[in-house]
Amino acid sequence: MNKNINALYQIAQKETRNIIGLMSGTSLDGLDIALCKISGSGQNSTVRIAQFETIDYSEDIKIEIRKVFAKKEIDFQHLVMLNEWIGLLHAEMINNFLKKRNIPSAEIDLIASHGQTVLHAPKFLHQQEKFPNATLQIGDGDHIAVKTGIITLSDFRQKHIAAGGEGAPVAVYGDYFLFGKKGENRIMLNMGGIANFTFLPASLNPEETFVTDTGTGNTLIDLFTKQYYPEKSYDKDAEIARKGTVNQLLLDHLKDDAFFRQEFPKTIGPELFSAEYVKAALTRSSSETIAAPDLLATLTRFSAETIAEAIHYAVNNSVDSLEDFKIYLSGGGMHNPLLVQWLKELLPCDFHKTDELGISGDAKEAVLFAILANETIAGEDFNFGSHKGIPSVTMGKISLPD
Repeated sequence: MNKNINALYQIAQKETRNIIGLMSGTSLDGLDIALCKISGSGQNSTVRIAQFETIDYSEDIKIEIRKVFAKKEIDFQHLVMLNEWIGLLHAEMINNFLKKRNIPSAEIDLIASHGQTVLHAPKFLHQQEKFPNATLQIGDGDHIAVKTGIITLSDFRQKHIAAGGEGAPVAVYGDYFLFGKKGENRIMLNMGGIANFTFLPASLNPEETFVTDTGTGNTLIDLFTKQYYPEKSYDKDAEIARKGTVNQLLLDHLKDDAFFRQEFPKTIGPELFSAEYVKAALTRSSSETIAAPDLLATLTRFSAETIAEAIHYAVNNSVDSLEDFKIYLSGGGMHNPLLVQWLKELLPCDFHKTDELGISGDAKEAVLFAILANETIAGEDFNFGSHKGIPSVTMGKISLPD
């Protein structure tokens, strides 16, 4: 038997597995590294975050990614080279992460790498009949495995598409296994560049579980903060937006897009919610001269209302009232006090952070990919039923270190 196959077999038998989850989102801020100790699988999974760090991307890294990020026309050679480069870069970050903590690489069982999304193209968006849903995450898993010496799982979203999904959101699997609670209706709301949520029913019936993207989370807020204030990467504590006033006409035009009329569940990315999207709404609403604080206030309200409306729609199809729901926040948007304030005004729910459930809201997505890797190696069949958006599959391609 090949030694790496034997190693996988041994890892699957272990009582507790040390798995590093990696996440780099559409905000391009950096790489989240979560060293997780995972026992069991499926609904019997337990996770403890042993170490967590976000390693910021340098401006040079961001510049190179932006050359291909969410663009239809690119330098193809640059994309190919970037795929290898990001893999090596992430591997170096992992090695430094372990070295700083005096953790030998031999103690790590698996790496679960989400990769860096450069294009997300569900069929609704590309509208080319002969082509399927599509997505692309770069940062080659073989390069990570070879440079770290650790078995690596990567490219998780492709199986989701192959099985009939749109490649996102995939957080639902970890959300269900880790956070579902009998007798309590929960919504796991993640507000990264794009916002998404998982509805976990009090019945714990996987057939009733629901997941969808809602639209923009922080993408447009961050984008226009940088445009008006180059020294800032985001509107910290909504300091700028709080000084502004929501432009209702502009808000109406921002919300007037076919995406918001599409059937749930659905996915989207910065390919739609871009500078051009906002500029078109500014033109249609004759708001081209809007002050920066007013624009950021309006964009923050745009995120809040589209998130709230999506939750209302999904939940009203399942229960009579939102009042007995608990919403658990994660992602960068949970640190935006104005966005959270407006969500609380729009949704009559009990709000919490996932930190209260033992998983840092900043680390949650990296942890969830570690859970996906754990399921692929040590999990058993689990059926989420036949409803759209949650194919019952294991995900991740396996890269061996030698």
